[in-house]
Amino acid sequence: MFLRCKAASSAASAVSHRGFTLAEVLVALLVVAAGIAGAAALQARTLRGAHEAERLANATRLASALAERMRANRVSMALPDAANPYLQFDYDSAAGAAPAAGPCYADADCTPVQLAALDLFEIGQAVARLPGGRIRVCRDATAPVVGTDLPPWNCDAHGGAPVVVKLGWREGGAAVVPRLQLTVAGGATFAGGTP
Repeated sequence: MFLRCKAASSAASAVSHRGFTLAEVLVALLVVAAGIAGAAALQARTLRGAHEAERLANATRLASALAERMRANRVSMALPDAANPYLQFDYDSAAGAAPAAGPCYADADCTPVQLAALDLFEIGQAVARLPGGRIRVCRDATAPVVGTDLPPWNCDAHGGAPVVVKLGWREGGAAVVPRLQLTVAGGATFAGGTP
């Protein structure tokens, strides 16, 4: 009796372990392929985000460097707005190379305006390395564009408005918009005090 039961259970197990059908294998492959495609899309999106973060970090350093140069050149910053070389700076890399500056290195005897021209030339060269880079320095108290929280390129230029650096670049074929706005000084002039 014992042997018959064992033989019957062997026959039943042989029927239940026939293997997978072609349809089951194809469904499993489809699920795995969808998972791999999702992981690849996530990786691509992560890389785009990392590049955007790197550009934003570089732009922040660039705008900060210009702000420090402006603060160091108190004579140029004390000029009226119409004569201040920094407040006239609006460079778009799509328009060509940054305006050249005279030699103002090491022991060269430079005026504050010549030093400002060199500062702007060097910053312009750095902005040109951004895709579709643009930078503008102006007085502006304009609110960000509704729905984007990004500042507009235009400036209100009121005498008491803060001096700001606006920096933008083209990302993914979109139009060049200011992606960064750094306030350099909040008052009307830099004369005699800390900005």
